Amino acid sequence: MSSRNSYLSMTPTGLIVDRHDVGPDGLIVHAHGGEASGRCPGCGSLSASVHSRYVRSPRDVPAFGRGLVIRLTARRFRCAVPSCDRKTFAEQFAPEIILARSRRTSRLDCLVHCIGVVLGGRPGERLAERLSIPIGADTLLRTLRRRSAPTSTSAKIVGLNDFAWRRGHRYGTIVCDLEQRRIIDLLADREIGTVTAWLKDHPDIEIVCRDRGGGYREAATKGAPQALQIADRWHLLENASAAFLDIIRRHMHHLRRAVTSGDIDPKRLSAVEKRQWKGWLKRDEANEKVRALHKSGTALKAIARHTGLSRQTVRRIVRGTRDDVFRSRESTLDRWTERLESEWAAGCQNGTELWRRLRGAGFTGSLRVVSEWRTRKRRSVRLPGDQPPSLRMPSARTIARLLTTERASKGDETVRLMVAIETASPAIVKARNLLDRFAALISAKKPDLLDPWLIDAAQSELSAFAEGITADKVAVTAAIMETWSNGQTEGQVTKLKLVKRQMYGRAKVDLLRARLVATA
Repeated sequence: MSSRNSYLSMTPTGLIVDRHDVGPDGLIVHAHGGEASGRCPGCGSLSASVHSRYVRSPRDVPAFGRGLVIRLTARRFRCAVPSCDRKTFAEQFAPEIILARSRRTSRLDCLVHCIGVVLGGRPGERLAERLSIPIGADTLLRTLRRRSAPTSTSAKIVGLNDFAWRRGHRYGTIVCDLEQRRIIDLLADREIGTVTAWLKDHPDIEIVCRDRGGGYREAATKGAPQALQIADRWHLLENASAAFLDIIRRHMHHLRRAVTSGDIDPKRLSAVEKRQWKGWLKRDEANEKVRALHKSGTALKAIARHTGLSRQTVRRIVRGTRDDVFRSRESTLDRWTERLESEWAAGCQNGTELWRRLRGAGFTGSLRVVSEWRTRKRRSVRLPGDQPPSLRMPSARTIARLLTTERASKGDETVRLMVAIETASPAIVKARNLLDRFAALISAKKPDLLDPWLIDAAQSELSAFAEGITADKVAVTAAIMETWSNGQTEGQVTKLKLVKRQMYGRAKVDLLRARLVATA
């Protein structure tokens, strides 16, 4: 079936349609260019002398659910300038129609690029097949690389952060324009020299937001000395919380003796707690072995080789931060604790009934979790005249949470435990108060309170954290005063992880940059 038309709206603007055919494989449109002459690419002169004609067959965007091929008649012109090296030259079409030597029209090439940016190779190939675009995964990736956006050179406020190519082994660097809220570049590593060279190539940068790692601080100092460095506020608070948790871990042995007299009664433990306690007994044997080797003068690396433990684990044992008996994890029951306490006080003390009531209110956890809570609660209750039950020592992380964010928690056992801990270790209370002051001065944006805090913290167990703040004082002060932060960079890292996992972690830096910079 064929027909003749002077115009067919489905074809790119700038072509003259001769006719179109409808066949079983799709639509075929016969067309030619609308210009009367062509310009020689060698000398730039115009020529209307046609030497010959040939047919190009680029694919165009599908029409009416069918593939579309344009039979494009192109001319070869004779160059009118005798001294020109080119005797003949091919007709060139506008870039918005088709590029030289391309097998796709420009608008189809743009569509292929968009599919590749969103879905990558094989997923994009499957979608393109459903859209009647016969394109392979390799072609999608080649188009991505060819049309990758150039690095922006006009960014003035940038955020730097690292991301893992392979967690614990190899890392890269993501660079974001915080004003435009977009990724502008990816670096293959996080070495100081690499980041410094990138910053030197962008001298217009005025502000650098970064985490508190020493590598980015040194790179920003060398590569952009004119820029103001701003430490990330979230990392400041996270580092402070981690320092407080380390203090509690160092005191765990002393706290356990003060709170539980050093003894744990297995009869008072739930099934999960018994498994954790048996695991701790094995860890305690390994801890004692490591401490004995360290006292004899053995190096940490040699201890790690001898025991089979990692150097990080050996370092934690030597510092006394691996003495938790009960390791805490976030539970599905955490946000239902108040509801359970009210049901218990109202007289419902059956585990199955408590679970049914929570399920009716939207709880999605299992019966075992509620039964464990009921067992711990029942063992903490004592009758009048009974001796107070022996307190169970929770993990260091649980203690840190109870001393800070969950300080208003109710329950007789929790109150007695906190009183016992605060009485046994005033140093922890002092560190907790300093932690509160630090969080308050950041929230209130009062940099004038930082110096008094540093003086007080230097005389406490937070002294190591205070030394780090002092070394990075300019960036920390800027973090308190300025509105910029590295928060949106962290969000872009999350986006990067999603795209990277779509490609099963096998994407090279150029392909990852092509997908992220194009859509950031």
